[in-house]
Amino acid sequence: MDSHASSRKPDDFREQVRFYLLDHRTPLGKAIDITLLVLNLVFVGVFVAQTYSLSSTTAAWLWRIEIAIGLVFVVEYVLRLYGARNRVAEATNPYTMVDLLSVLPTLSVMLLPAPLIGVNVGFLRVVRVVRVLRFYRFTQDEEFFFGTVSVEMLRVVKLLLTVSTLFFVTAGLFYSAEVQANPTIGTFGDALYYVVVTLTTVGFGDITPVTSTGRWVTVAGVLAAIVLVPWQAGKIVREWTNREMMNVTCPNCGLAYHDPDASHCKACGHVIYQEYDSRE
Repeated sequence: MDSHASSRKPDDFREQVRFYLLDHRTPLGKAIDITLLVLNLVFVGVFVAQTYSLSSTTAAWLWRIEIAIGLVFVVEYVLRLYGARNRVAEATNPYTMVDLLSVLPTLSVMLLPAPLIGVNVGFLRVVRVVRVLRFYRFTQDEEFFFGTVSVEMLRVVKLLLTVSTLFFVTAGLFYSAEVQANPTIGTFGDALYYVVVTLTTVGFGDITPVTSTGRWVTVAGVLAAIVLVPWQAGKIVREWTNREMMNVTCPNCGLAYHDPDASHCKACGHVIYQEYDSRE
């Protein structure tokens, strides 16, 4: 989206909804994104805080905050579907499905009868941790941070978000699976400690899973760490390695990036042509 398109005022209300929920460049679009980013952090923070022993007053205030933020996310979800050109595609978009899953715990407590809630709410409430996946949206556009963040820095941020998301999601699922059966898991902090120690292969052994679900969550977390973290880190390393290279692709073997003074492909020897900066 260029600056001219960003400044063009949408024609009707539905277009305005779609424009500002997807826009990252106008002041209002940025304000909406940043507000949602902060609310996401608070929403996850409320979940973490609720796993600790709290006074009745604090617990009541956290519940009010949870309801308020949950309602904001419900309104955002409805508006996103309303403004979408293809509502079915939007509803099945992974990010949109994460948005819906994240508010289901709060809605279930508010709307379902108490007997139906008691069995499943413990697992449902932990699902909100996956809402941090939404943060990936903000690492796709260097204009989101008002043009002050480079593409390279966004890649670093995305790597940090990958690691943080992996830790938090795995810890949340592990906490949900183990909290009732494992005496060493009393809070989210205990679960996060176990996940960090396990996924970094330190493995002190002071906390171990006692349920089959907890073991499978651990296996899934380790496999995800093996795949996702090197993948993101590799992209950063390649970018830094190729920073001083010429972005020229060999027409014979397809190898991209060559030394500035290269006249032949270093892989196959084919002649390559480069335009040199006249200032050099």
